[in-house]
Amino acid sequence: MLDGADHYDELVRKAIPGARVSLWIATANVKEMRVEAPIGTAARAKGRFVSVLDTLAALHRAGVELRFLHAGIPSRAFRAELARQPRLRDGGLPMRQCPRVHLKLVAIDGRLLYLGSANFTGAGLGAKGAGRRNFEMGLLTEDDVWLDAAQERFDRIWSGRECKGCGLRSACPKPIDTALAAKATARAAASGACPPRVPVPHPPSSGARLRRTRGAGSPASPSPRTRKT
Repeated sequence: MLDGADHYDELVRKAIPGARVSLWIATANVKEMRVEAPIGTAARAKGRFVSVLDTLAALHRAGVELRFLHAGIPSRAFRAELARQPRLRDGGLPMRQCPRVHLKLVAIDGRLLYLGSANFTGAGLGAKGAGRRNFEMGLLTEDDVWLDAAQERFDRIWSGRECKGCGLRSACPKPIDTALAAKATARAAASGACPPRVPVPHPPSSGARLRRTRGAGSPASPSPRTRKT
């Protein structure tokens, strides 16, 4: 169980930087967050704090697949920092917005899962002082059943499979299935191929595998797992 500052110590400082295959994040709110600079850097020696986006950029350079699902518009400070991160800005950090997202989830390598109350903000994840951070609680688990269920839910939203029957579609700034279809059409036009007739779901991450024996094309198949072997 993570309580208050445990979110920063266990999730932000240890678990997230330790990702080796994939990092999926779901949050309602997104704000810039300052974290301790990595050990061994000049910034750390000077006691400086850096953007959490530096951590995500380092993970992307290491080949970690990133997915960021959110509901609200990221804060101005977050957007400004993202603009200074060309690796993330130009596709390294795919971000998809769904107004109905209120879950707070972090799935790491298909082996570690956080579920709790904390949004991806400094106050939520314990990066602020004791008198300023939110009162938050959550669970960090390696339970396979929880991981499968959480990643399946995440992937259904991420791939736009929840969009068709959504009762709030008219209020959505950019439905995910429409955005994916537009990208697929643009890619087809650029290659000279015929545009696809249906939206193409987001492919599973590299190295992903299914825990059960059903074929990947089966409607009853579970969500892809990204556990390292």
